[in-house]
Amino acid sequence: SYELPDGQIVTIGNERFRCPEALFTPSMLGMECAGLHETVYTSIMKCDVDIRKELYANNVLSGGTTMYPGISDRMQKQITELAPASIKIKIIAPPERKYSVWIGGSILASLSTFQQLWISKDEYDDSGPGIVHRKCF
Repeated sequence: SYELPDGQIVTIGNERFRCPEALFTPSMLGMECAGLHETVYTSIMKCDVDIRKELYANNVLSGGTTMYPGISDRMQKQITELAPASIKIKIIAPPERKYSVWIGGSILASLSTFQQLWISKDEYDDSGPGIVHRKCF
């Protein structure tokens, strides 16, 4: 049970475990798509055979969703089951990974080569979300 700032008590049961499970089994949400581990595997298998071993050994978790307890062990297990038996799988889970996406985005945005893709608030207000596609793609 958790107490909210307003004093209300919320009891969370098996939902606590079902939420992250959807990352591996999207069908439980009615979605017809691959799980996270299958997507990683498929992506690696689409790469040149000469770099696959290196890719399997360098999977870095990033973003707040990867902060679920046990997610790195689960990724390790699931990808190991899919990958060739001779391949070493390594999942890297930095403790500060919940900020990795923001940090990466801020580094990208600060590069001089990226400045031509910047969108000002005025541009966005004038053009709406479509400005992203016009300017960036």
